[in-house]
Amino acid sequence: MKHDELTKLKGGAVVSRLGLGTAQLGGLFSSVADEEGQALIDAAIDRGIHYFDTAPHYGKGVSEKRLGRYLAHYPRDSWVLSSKVGRLLVPTDKEDDSFFLDADNSVERLNDYSESGIRRSFEESLERMGLESIDIVYIHDPDDYPEEAIKFAYPALEKLRSEGLVKSIGIGMNYNEIPTRMVNETDIDVVMNAGRYTLLDQSAADELFPAALKKGVSIVSVGVFNSGVLAHPSPDSHYFYEPAPAKIVARALEFQSELQQFGVTLKQAAIQFPIRHEAVACVVVGCRSAASLNQNIENFDREVPAEAWEVVDELIAKYRKQDL
Repeated sequence: MKHDELTKLKGGAVVSRLGLGTAQLGGLFSSVADEEGQALIDAAIDRGIHYFDTAPHYGKGVSEKRLGRYLAHYPRDSWVLSSKVGRLLVPTDKEDDSFFLDADNSVERLNDYSESGIRRSFEESLERMGLESIDIVYIHDPDDYPEEAIKFAYPALEKLRSEGLVKSIGIGMNYNEIPTRMVNETDIDVVMNAGRYTLLDQSAADELFPAALKKGVSIVSVGVFNSGVLAHPSPDSHYFYEPAPAKIVARALEFQSELQQFGVTLKQAAIQFPIRHEAVACVVVGCRSAASLNQNIENFDREVPAEAWEVVDELIAKYRKQDL
């Protein structure tokens, strides 16, 4: 399976097997110059990346504005875009953003999963990106608002879908329980699953993936490096946005060591692992530069021997048994 192979999600959106996340265009952890951002998108298009993901949260609208501007150089039917709803951006004079260094600090984020809030969020995203429609829209991290997400946000997205303003609708989260409820209780098309089907955490396969397969819901896998520990395992690594526990770093290092005998790197196994599951339609990764993008493409495309996957599966089984 190659990065530029296309696959159709439930609802009709067609995406490349490898997509590009664009939190970095909002200056996540470090500033990104405009020309660097355009060069990244140019390289992605040139290499056959067909799917781009953003959100109002990323730089408080800056990622959306930049991505819309960069993609405007290319025909609308040559790329697929997803964004998210659930956070409005409202005027403020009191907030800085320590995570997104290019953020628009004239606004602050306000959680709003009401039907009117979802519609407003969607329409403001269209305005920021200069678009008339968005291919895929996710309800973004309703961790503390599960009932609102199901009772109000979902029906609002369903209306947008019925109006032809969106092709595929869904939910994007770091956890499994609420997305599993959404799959079972609504008619969503896609789940963006962050970090819960990786070499270190396969919890999405317990209930979420079987439910998705039963209803034909597509899974988009993100966070495949678990915040970095599966890219560069060390005592300074992060796991789920926090400093990685020693036992997690040790596990990542064991995967790395065992894979070396097959000439396979940890990054190659980590980026390819989710796509092995039949529920997963594509993988989305964030890249800061064209060079980083090209490395991720090479890691995604390089064939991993069956013997290496056998060792991976054995290690996963060992660790799951230990954790019971």
